[in-house]
Amino acid sequence: MALANSINTNVGALVALRNLNATNKELGSVQDRVSTGLKVIGALDDASSFAIAQGLRADIKAIGAVQQGLSNGRGVSSVAVAGTTEISNLLADIKKKITEGMNAGNTTSQQNILDADYGELVDQVLNFIQNSEFNGKNMLDNAAADVAVIADTSGGSLTIRAQDLQSNVFDLLNAEDLSTTTAATAALSVVNTAIDTVGTALGQLGADSRALEFQDNFLNSISDALDAGLGSIVDADLAKESARLQALQVKQQLGVQTLSIANASPQVLLSLFR
Repeated sequence: MALANSINTNVGALVALRNLNATNKELGSVQDRVSTGLKVIGALDDASSFAIAQGLRADIKAIGAVQQGLSNGRGVSSVAVAGTTEISNLLADIKKKITEGMNAGNTTSQQNILDADYGELVDQVLNFIQNSEFNGKNMLDNAAADVAVIADTSGGSLTIRAQDLQSNVFDLLNAEDLSTTTAATAALSVVNTAIDTVGTALGQLGADSRALEFQDNFLNSISDALDAGLGSIVDADLAKESARLQALQVKQQLGVQTLSIANASPQVLLSLFR
């Protein structure tokens, strides 16, 4: 049964308009995906995928905060290691000076020169200790305390152990002198103890620093894996979206033409009354 022609209800135009609106809506979605690079932009696109993506984004940001803390901790430990290394090198010079001071053949003038040199070298030890500071943290002076560095998103931590080289090295060496060969002999025992103390400190600081580095590398791997998982959920396939965009643009143009034809149908009825 053929449909009656009517100027009040243009069925063809209504169908064409409905299809054109659907095309325009789909075209808008594709344009959003192309412009953002995302296939899931909000909860309206895919509620479950968007919720998962938001959780992953939160995890990635939390890991970034932990890595920032680890970077600060590595700075503290690296400066402490550098300072302790310089002190270790300096102790070798101090031991050399002490050995020279033990020479019974030294004149009084020579002994005094050696004693003055010894004092300057020991003062340099204190200078290294006081300048081994990073972000307000000094792991080598007499006020040093262990530093707990956040290591994971659950609140776990790694510890940088304090090394009081001011009390255990500088103060002991500063109490000695090379004014006589007897004093130099006594100082030799002290400097040997100091060398052992600094060696232990280097071992502990080095181990703590490596632990921070290993954890940072591990978190980098986790963050990369989360980024990949997030991308598989929300990233758009731009090659496919580009092809769809072109197809929908053509479909839109055809829809406009179809609507124009449908809207012209009442004009045919008008011609019947001429």
